[in-house]
Amino acid sequence: MSAIRFRVLPRTYNKPDAEPQQGNKTLLIVLFLLPGMVIFSLFLLIPMIQSAYFSLYDWDGFGPLTDYVQFENYTRMFNHSIFEVSVVHSLTIMALSLAIQLPLALGLALLVGRGKLPGKRIIRTILFIPFVFSEIITAIIWRYVLHPDEGLLNTVLGTFIPGFEGIGLLGDRNTVLLGIFLVITWKFFGFHMILYMAGLQAIPADLEDAARVDGASESKILRYITLPLLGSTIRLSVYLSILGSFQQFVIVWVLTEGGPVNGSELIATYLFKFGIQRFNLGYGSAVAVTLFVVMLIFSLVYQRIILRRDYTADYV
Repeated sequence: MSAIRFRVLPRTYNKPDAEPQQGNKTLLIVLFLLPGMVIFSLFLLIPMIQSAYFSLYDWDGFGPLTDYVQFENYTRMFNHSIFEVSVVHSLTIMALSLAIQLPLALGLALLVGRGKLPGKRIIRTILFIPFVFSEIITAIIWRYVLHPDEGLLNTVLGTFIPGFEGIGLLGDRNTVLLGIFLVITWKFFGFHMILYMAGLQAIPADLEDAARVDGASESKILRYITLPLLGSTIRLSVYLSILGSFQQFVIVWVLTEGGPVNGSELIATYLFKFGIQRFNLGYGSAVAVTLFVVMLIFSLVYQRIILRRDYTADYV
């Protein structure tokens, strides 16, 4: 009787077609990105292109574009003394923010986040509350506080100081920028403080404790451990502060409208006053395009040189 032999055939698999799956994946990505791209194009990309086009015309916002003036709006802008003043004021607010506001926020973050204070959560909440208010509400509150006659500040000081004369911070051209900066600091330092506190939480406490065990003082721990490890957060805070200083509008406009005598004129208020308010949209578009280009170049250079190390470090 012969043995029965069985032949095992190799099992074959039908590979699924990869192209339809890849096509479905691409279609899904496009469908998810399409609504955001439509909104981005309608409300940001197209208006920017239109502004660049309008800046080449002497146009009041009504009727067709007929008076083509090439780059005369830009020439007029750079030769306008008030525009130069607005640039100086914006740079002043930026410098004060970097020199006073951010160190103050960092100090409070270290005090609340690392210090042994009772009621840290309550203190943190109180310090963060001003950032929750809208800029309009903030300006209205401080317009009442800084009013030269019946303001809260002068009333309180007059109560405790006999013969006290009212201080008009917003009414004096020499002090109005300080008053504006006071309001901006009160409004935004809570945001930077929370940002720094979030960065502090990412720093392992064991490193600081090990340094204390080795005999390092608190100042050396802060200088050689805490601040270097907090560097990425500080660089991001500086970046946001610079952009915010040049884009500040609502608080200044509600408080002073750029006055007195252009004493608090910033680039954004200058754009609104000499462009939109005076129905000179061609000139206003030139100011807007200039501000956009400057901020875009700054952002690209800052991210390329300063923030790039933080992005690459996350993936090393």
